[in-house]
Amino acid sequence: MVLKACTHCSLLSEKEQCPECKNPTSSNWSGLLIVTDPKDSNVARELGIDKPGEYALRVR
Repeated sequence: MVLKACTHCSLLSEKEQCPECKNPTSSNWSGLLIVTDPKDSNVARELGIDKPGEYALRVR
């Protein structure tokens, strides 16, 4: 299982294309952020994340 990060929204998935925004994904990413409740998370709000999931902090 190789996780890839979306080049636009940073959502992690195993697919070549992001399941949320349909942009391409990259295997060159670092940092892991797991968001369970984006409405009550200051970090998610700061990063513009509005859906629960696993996100990369940096995508190249």
